[in-house]
Parts: sequence; C-alpha cells; structure tokens
Amino acid sequence: MILQRDNLPNIDQISEEMSHVLGDYDTTELRQFFVYYQQCQAGAKEFGTKLENLDSEFEMLDNHNPIHHMETRMKSPRSLIRKLAKKGHAFSFDAIKNNIFDIAGIRVITNYLDDINTVESALTKQSDVTLLKRKDYISHPKPSGYRSLHLVVSVPVFRANGPVATPVEIQLRTVGMDMWASLEHKLRYKTDVKKAKVEQFSDQLKNYSSELNQIETNMQHIFNHLQEK
Repeated sequence: MILQRDNLPNIDQISEEMSHVLGDYDTTELRQFFVYYQQCQAGAKEFGTKLENLDSEFEMLDNHNPIHHMETRMKSPRSLIRKLAKKGHAFSFDAIKNNIFDIAGIRVITNYLDDINTVESALTKQSDVTLLKRKDYISHPKPSGYRSLHLVVSVPVFRANGPVATPVEIQLRTVGMDMWASLEHKLRYKTDVKKAKVEQFSDQLKNYSSELNQIETNMQHIFNHLQEK
C-alpha cells in the first residue's frame, strides 16, 4: 500500500501568498499563473495514479512492491519566485512556464536500490510520458553526499480545450537515501546551529552517505538471492 501525503495549496492560499510577495500585479498574468499552477497539480495526480498502478502490477507479478511510499508537493509561490529570480528572470507567466519545471513534484521512496531503475524504466516506457530532463545524483552524488535520481517528465493533462503536456519533477530515492537527505536538510537550514558544528556534521554525513550506499548495495544482493526462484 502506498501512503501519500499531499500538501497542495488552494487558489486562495496561492493568491494571498502572491499578493504578499508581489503586491499589486497584472491580474491577467496572475490568472494565467493560477490556471497553470492547477494544471501542474493535475499533472502530479496523473503521475501519482500511474505510479500506484505500476506498483500494484509489480506486487501481483513479482510479489514485491518497489515503492515504499510517495509524497506529492507543490512549490510555494514564494519559493517559485525566489527560484525565478535566481535564474535571472522577473515574474511573468511566460518566464515561469519556460524556466520552472518543478512546480509540481513527487518524491518516490523505494525499498531497494534496483527499485529506482525499475520504477524509472516502467514509468518512462508509458506512451504518453515524455522524459525532459534526467539528473543522476546516485551514480554521481552531489559534493555534500546527496544521492537521488531526479526526472522531469511530462504527461498530457486533459483541459476543457483539450490535452496539454504538463511537466512534473519526480525524485526517486531509497528509504535510506531519504533518511539521509532529511537529516542533511535539517542541518543545512537549522539556523541556530553553530557554523563549526555544521561543518563537523556535514563531513560526517558525507562519509555516512558512502557507507549507507555500500550497506544498501549489500542488502540488495541479499534481497536478490531471496527472490531467486
């Protein structure tokens, strides 16, 4: 069974936050953004359904659920505008649509390392799914030790005027990688921790990332042997 936690804001929440960030702004631009934001939310739901169906199929055929759980999230308008500015763009609907592809995101937590490739392969084989970007931070971890597979994929979302291809970011990582990333995120953004302690723990976490990867590799070997017919 997949446990899914949604944190999808409604239009009133988006409108209130946008007004705090932007003040008075072109209502036409805002309306376009609201419609697109909801479209991206619908795209995440489409992928959520696909992933649930694939997980059920693997359970039936292989007696194994590759997906431990999923989390859906929508990027907050404040975060979106910060990212847009970081890329050197002022707020506009076109700037958002052409430069921000992770408004909607799904974090897929798998049980084992091989499950990541299994889920990616099954998902990208779907005839209506288009792979737009792929960043493999598992084979090539970030300097901090962060490991995860990031995909930007699009799927048709059916609107009143017909289907529209919509991008969604999907992050795939194991339970162990997710535990590591959660702790590293807390260390990085917990502002009351002294700098020396942050540096000390950052070095430790980087080492633990490699150790954890080796442990997960060993556990994968054991699981593979247990699955042999």
